Amino acid sequence: MEFKVEKAVLDAGVKIVFVVIRGLDNKTPSEEWNVRRQAWMAELLERYENLDPHQDDVLEGFHLLHDHVGVKRRKNVPASENLIKLLLKHGSLPYINKVVDIYNLISLDSKLALGAHNIDRVDGNVTLRFTDGTEKFIPLGQQEAQEVRPHEYSYIDDSGEVLCRLEIRQVQKTLVDEEATNVFYIVQGNEATPDELLHQTARRIISLTTQYCGGEGEVVVPQTV
Repeated sequence: MEFKVEKAVLDAGVKIVFVVIRGLDNKTPSEEWNVRRQAWMAELLERYENLDPHQDDVLEGFHLLHDHVGVKRRKNVPASENLIKLLLKHGSLPYINKVVDIYNLISLDSKLALGAHNIDRVDGNVTLRFTDGTEKFIPLGQQEAQEVRPHEYSYIDDSGEVLCRLEIRQVQKTLVDEEATNVFYIVQGNEATPDELLHQTARRIISLTTQYCGGEGEVVVPQTV
């Protein structure tokens, strides 16, 4: 599998690296992780209690990126901001599985947009590019394909299927459930995020995920096309 990114997407202000981890155990419960997860959420609740997303450089950076590519703000809340809002509203996040919970908490902590996808369900390679409107897109939790708007940066496999729309909406096709053993992660930033933050976050994904789920990981810088 190769990872590619369209130069026009980089020029628009998207910053991206990928992580690949193979040989995961996403089934076996970890009480150690559960304890750490609860303590981490409590810390984040306190940190974000009075947060104004539009006064935060990283969170507002995603809105500015959306403005630049013509995506409406109101209906397209950046992934990390949406996680923060969910945490503040409910006081915690529901347990999903180890892999998903680990990257969600790292996303909350870093404010970068993260996503995970089951490699074994991907057709060919993954390219971050602007859509042309002909792609297939079945959002997570749905069965019917939705219309794809042209000129939205999206992660697309070689079959022409969207795996993640912008950094906001993932899909049913590559859902990471407890059966997943080989996973790739999106680590996306914007013009307000230093390159080192992306690489630091990618290494953190590998460190925490392999600690609680096993496997072997690597950071992948995509080829520009």
